[in-house]
Amino acid sequence: QVQLVESGGGLVQAGGSRNLSCAASGSIISINTMGWYRQAPGKQRELVASIINTGSTNYADSVKGRFTISRDNGKKTVYLQMNSLKPEDSGIYYCNADIQPSSAWYRSYNYWGQGTQVTVSS
Repeated sequence: QVQLVESGGGLVQAGGSRNLSCAASGSIISINTMGWYRQAPGKQRELVASIINTGSTNYADSVKGRFTISRDNGKKTVYLQMNSLKPEDSGIYYCNADIQPSSAWYRSYNYWGQGTQVTVSS
């Protein structure tokens, strides 16, 4: 019953901005790492950015300086602010999180969002 619900994908002009949100819902004890992945056609899914529960972040080299990941632990939500978007940023963006559900003891499970399409036009 734990679920990740994404929003914010869509079409955007090159150089523009887009903000993605992903909210975790359900009976949750804790959330450790949250992150965003993306996958373009013919390419492997890659980690775009991640953030641990203390707030430390990590970014792919290709998005450093342009994207910002953040989280609101009270809302159980992770965000990805994307600025200066390029056509090569296009792809399906997936939310990911390591979550300990209330039904489990001493164990976290990895969850994925449904994926949202981001298309950057030149």
